Amino acid sequence: MQRIFLLLFVLLSIACKETSKEELTAQEIVDKSIAASGGVLYNDHGTSFIFRDKEYVSRNENGKRVFKRISRLDSVTITDVKKDTGFERYMNDSLVAVPDSMAVKYANSINSVHYFVRLPFGLNDAAVNKELLGKESVGGKEYYKIKVTFDQQGGGDDFEDTYLYWFDTESFKPDYLAYDFHVDGGGQRFRKAYNERYVDSIRFVDYENYKPKTKDSDILEIAKLYDKGELELLSKIEIMDIKVRND
Repeated sequence: MQRIFLLLFVLLSIACKETSKEELTAQEIVDKSIAASGGVLYNDHGTSFIFRDKEYVSRNENGKRVFKRISRLDSVTITDVKKDTGFERYMNDSLVAVPDSMAVKYANSINSVHYFVRLPFGLNDAAVNKELLGKESVGGKEYYKIKVTFDQQGGGDDFEDTYLYWFDTESFKPDYLAYDFHVDGGGQRFRKAYNERYVDSIRFVDYENYKPKTKDSDILEIAKLYDKGELELLSKIEIMDIKVRND
């Protein structure tokens, strides 16, 4: 009889643990992911890294996050600066005028690079809407699948894009992400994280960047296409010379 009660107790304990995992919300999963990837260090630490021969810098200035992209061409250093107040370009130390249309393009490009490098931190921005779609197996491993959309107010020029993230059900780290986009004819991308490393307790990864081999596929089904070998590898997104400093 005691063995029966013990067995029932063990089964109930397992069931409770599984139920607890199922009851996690999208917000709780993202919070756990941020904690596992650097947590509060994102707020008070700046970073710099090299991506495609350009230096990218993020830092706090007067309590606001500022993103920079620095290009060095012979004797000329071009520094592009994206702030909440807008975009600025400097040639060496001189501020130069940039047409509004190009300023928007440059600012979006800088923001995009920093956004992906700082993931999953940006998933708690005010304009982000998160929806847990359940669990999905990718590459033979189980993940929480979360859909992300953006409010028009504060969501940037690409607020209509849809993002998907796959979070490891044990570590809560985002191993895969995907998104659709509508500029330049539109399309879809799927990224697989690799080369994970921590620099001063902040997580950084590189990505394999894929696209579907056929058009008009459903973004919600893109992980299944990946498992079936129906995605084409476009490029590898690699960051180098990472530095972290206390702002």
